[in-house]
Amino acid sequence: MPWTAEHYPLAMRNLPPLVRLKAIAIANALLAEGMEEGRAIRIAIARAKQWAVHVGGSSTV
Repeated sequence: MPWTAEHYPLAMRNLPPLVRLKAIAIANALLAEGMEEGRAIRIAIARAKQWAVHVGGSSTV
């Protein structure tokens, strides 16, 4: 079952909302490619944080 803005991994609960949405999208894409769930979550969070720094210059990530 893909994750949504209302149903997402606990590891994403402390992310800012926009970063969390990006992490959810990345994680869902990684899962669709067959990646293991735990690894997909870790990679998605890291990539979403990188995205936030490059796109928004956010220091809260």
